[in-house]
Amino acid sequence: MKETSISIIVPVLDEAEGLAACLSRIEPLRTAGVELIVADGGSTDDTATIAQGVADCFVTAPRGRASQMNAGARSASGDVLLFLHADTRLPANAIDCIRRAVATGAQWGRFDVRIEGRPFMLRVVAALMNLRSRLTGIATGDQAIFVCRSAFLAVKGYPDIALMEDVALTGALRKASRPACIRQRVVTSGRRWEKHGVMRTIVLMWRLRLAYWMGEDPDALALRYGYRPRTHKQEPPGELR
Repeated sequence: MKETSISIIVPVLDEAEGLAACLSRIEPLRTAGVELIVADGGSTDDTATIAQGVADCFVTAPRGRASQMNAGARSASGDVLLFLHADTRLPANAIDCIRRAVATGAQWGRFDVRIEGRPFMLRVVAALMNLRSRLTGIATGDQAIFVCRSAFLAVKGYPDIALMEDVALTGALRKASRPACIRQRVVTSGRRWEKHGVMRTIVLMWRLRLAYWMGEDPDALALRYGYRPRTHKQEPPGELR
């Protein structure tokens, strides 16, 4: 039986400082046949130079994780697409976990997460994220979302919105099937939480999430989050190769 092929898609924007370390952690997976795609949103530092020296494919797209990840998906050759933030580390057996999940019928899934940082509350935040995701079937990008290409195409990929693109994608996927909730943990950076304060960030994220579910424009939410969205939106990802 043919082994399930996997493409890892890493969206980046001015990530030169930590990108080499990120890609070096993925390198052993490439030697095992995993495809690495870096999707850049217009970096002005050395991100492109670093990525082009390592990745199987380097693509550019209009700024925004949704736009960039859709662009990466268009260039992917894998049966399964794994979307990985540059500041998130996979567990050592991540690829085996994904292949086992897909072999048992899962169309998509995510990992549990641990947030790296000194404040104890980050452990609480991670535990609540994992529990909420398990109960609701909704995942965030920090949890390393993976999806079979057929399922990704069926929901037309990531909606090109400025914020909550991961919630929107997994909400659409959930309507077709429940996710595989892999208990092995990815490790993601707590820099955002530590920079703005853990409790303040918790309150902000819950307010933004509630506003999103109540129908507020994601562009407006992005501005409240501190991110200025693009004015021009992209089409859905179209056919993958």
